[in-house]
Amino acid sequence: MPKYRGIFPGTFTMGNVVCGFIAILTTYEGHITTACWFIILAGFLDALDGKIARLSGGTSQFGVELDSLADFLSFGVAPAFLVYAIKFSSLGKWGWVPPIVFIMAAAYRLARFNLLADTEEKKDFIGLPVPTAALAVVSFIILSYHLWNGLEFGELLISMIILLSFLMVSQVQYDALPERFNTVPDRIKLILLLVAGVAIIFKPRLLLFPIVSLYILYGMIRELYRLFHVGVGKVTAHNYRRRKNKGLSEDEQ
Repeated sequence: MPKYRGIFPGTFTMGNVVCGFIAILTTYEGHITTACWFIILAGFLDALDGKIARLSGGTSQFGVELDSLADFLSFGVAPAFLVYAIKFSSLGKWGWVPPIVFIMAAAYRLARFNLLADTEEKKDFIGLPVPTAALAVVSFIILSYHLWNGLEFGELLISMIILLSFLMVSQVQYDALPERFNTVPDRIKLILLLVAGVAIIFKPRLLLFPIVSLYILYGMIRELYRLFHVGVGKVTAHNYRRRKNKGLSEDEQ
């Protein structure tokens, strides 16, 4: 039985792959919001596969690598193709640049996650998680189509792609969902998560993008506070010691 434990989380990972590919196909066919919802479904499956792997004892390096490949398709390639189709294709070859930058940032972020998967990423995320970046993009598109029946404020989408790409490769820390809720801060996170979940269930098209944006902005504001209150030198030294203790070179980071 132990050798088959990886089948359970692997099923959800493959569902993630299928959703990412369907998102690309539906984008090509012009069903933009449908593609967005398939990317969101991929995110839901991605969240489940890790939990199920830990519960079933089916975690493995193979599962980590497979999950990253699935994430690259569903949250790197699919959103990039989506934004190119609805906005950047009208810019000619210059329109290739933002989606390519997004894909490159996603690939870098996922590779770095694999290096840190057994250590720091258990406690927090170093850089914006790729699924969160994709969720921000598609939730904005869903909100725009819901309110205006089409993409509005396309310039904001361009700025978002650039900002999200930067955050993915940055050292900005984002909270991960705790495995246990034994401490007061973790319980507060659980309450906020439940409130956000209920709000999204009732008004997904309207509230998904604002809630994801708050999470992204919270990480940015906290990092700015650390830089200016604690001091740039101390934060930089802390990050350097963390990398040195892991035995990773600057190039590997």
